[in-house]
Amino acid sequence: MTELVDRKHLMTSVEMAHFVSHGSFTLEAVVPDDLNRRAQEVLDRGVQGRPYGTPVDAVFPAGSFVRQLLDLPAVAGAVQSLVGPNPVIDHHAVHIRPPRGGEAQNLHGDAILDTRTDAFDVQLMYYPREVSLEQGGTLSVPGTHLRRINQTGIGRYQNLAGQTRLTCPAGTVVLLHHGIWHGGRRNDSDRPRYMFKIRFNPTVRQLRLWNTDDIDSPEVLRKLTTTFGWTDANEGRLELVNRAKLWRVLTGDQNFDIDYYLTRETLRPQLVAPGATDVRLGASRAAAGWGS
Repeated sequence: MTELVDRKHLMTSVEMAHFVSHGSFTLEAVVPDDLNRRAQEVLDRGVQGRPYGTPVDAVFPAGSFVRQLLDLPAVAGAVQSLVGPNPVIDHHAVHIRPPRGGEAQNLHGDAILDTRTDAFDVQLMYYPREVSLEQGGTLSVPGTHLRRINQTGIGRYQNLAGQTRLTCPAGTVVLLHHGIWHGGRRNDSDRPRYMFKIRFNPTVRQLRLWNTDDIDSPEVLRKLTTTFGWTDANEGRLELVNRAKLWRVLTGDQNFDIDYYLTRETLRPQLVAPGATDVRLGASRAAAGWGS
């Protein structure tokens, strides 16, 4: 993945805004049937693990099944839009739920509490076969990715308003923010359910990596202000602040805001008022630039 993707295959600003508000981006049926058929054989055999931080090219060399998947223009464009060129592999895993098997996972966030606000990892989930509701699919709660938790800290919750169960055609790829709340479901069908997951770490600043031609579209703000059932109007304002913070990181626009919430939070005037003393500097009003 060392070559830059053609701009026409990159995500748009509206799609990026959707990712920022929802925590996911879906490419339905983007993988061709021949690659999907090959995938089942490869995943049945397993995919060898590699150490954390290994470059993609070293983990999945040219010609390998996974590299063919990642080199599909739409997939390569989405990955580059989110984490940039030359990401490294955090880890990858094959998940196969047998027919009438498995247990539903508790809601959780992957790994430990991740406090980063100026970067994020992306998890790619690939489904080579159709996933029906009966097969379970991955449950996730859109919009929760910026409400940080520590692993299974929310595991006691069984259902949240606005949660979704993934159903999709064969060859679907879903890209998730690493912080989204999710859990695998039990497979109640007579067919195995396949999913292959890769977590990418960026190696570049995640600044305007997508096609920004539509950056000023009104639809961008509409996407950023999407609401979800698990939070009410007042509580939801916290998510508007979180999204505004992330959009500032992604665009480099430090004046961007949604309804002035973030502007209030970042208000830190530095001018010292007349008659006040700057304790940090031991400064008088004269030293602060005020007249005597």
